[in-house]
Amino acid sequence: MGSAVAFLQFPAFAIVAQYFDKKRAAAMGVVASGSSIGGVIFPIVLSKLLNGSNIGFGWSMRIVGFIILPFMLLACFIFSPRVPPRKTMFFVAAAWKDKKYVMLIVALFFMMMGMWTPVFYIPTYAVSRGMSATLAAYLLAIINASSTFGRIIPGFLADKLGRINTYAFAGVGTGIMVFCINSPTTNAGLIVYSVFFGFISGTIISSASAAISLCTPDPRDLGKYMGMGMGLASIAVLVGPPVNGALIARYGGFEQVCIFSGVMSLLGGLTALASKVVTKEGILGKV
Repeated sequence: MGSAVAFLQFPAFAIVAQYFDKKRAAAMGVVASGSSIGGVIFPIVLSKLLNGSNIGFGWSMRIVGFIILPFMLLACFIFSPRVPPRKTMFFVAAAWKDKKYVMLIVALFFMMMGMWTPVFYIPTYAVSRGMSATLAAYLLAIINASSTFGRIIPGFLADKLGRINTYAFAGVGTGIMVFCINSPTTNAGLIVYSVFFGFISGTIISSASAAISLCTPDPRDLGKYMGMGMGLASIAVLVGPPVNGALIARYGGFEQVCIFSGVMSLLGGLTALASKVVTKEGILGKV
């Protein structure tokens, strides 16, 4: 599944980015919003199929596959790169000599380390605060729904305020939201928290791709730059949630979890902000 997602996401971002320059962040935000819309629809579809019918797990999965199939076929027929790809290996060594690129990827690594904590653990936390398991499961759909707007709206703002500026705001804002995960104690508070977290954290997904595209001198290398950077940063997702799980098992609460993950996300945002030092616009520039 991870490989399949990579083969879907990176070409989509890279091809769309080739057609836009001034409005690139907005275009990529719209593209990124698709996954969050799916994150709202498919959990509900699967819940109805698995719990409200007797067709079983296997056919529930096949039905989801049949729903996705026409969209994938449409993409295969209409997607085409604006410029032909380079006949080179997928690894571009020159990218790692660019300080801005390296700092942006390091920032994404730390953001990924912390941003997934509410996604993985907010249902467990909500149940521990007295919310029903059914309503707690819908918190993920709420996060994904608000993430849709968090990927689109900041994308348009990034083209006006600067892509790295928006990227840094996303990391810092997500860090603050993760610090607060232990604060909401009522059903209403948890739902409002999920809405705000989904919006802020969704900004990371779209703004990261837009920021990385600034480092690509040749549009034919966009996919390679994104694939290398996001592939490396995705390792953090293998580290963050298990560490949080160990903290919960050790301390029996979420205070240590929100501190660890909040610090990681905040560090990512500050690293993204620091990357502006190596740009020609400088730390105060609109970049």
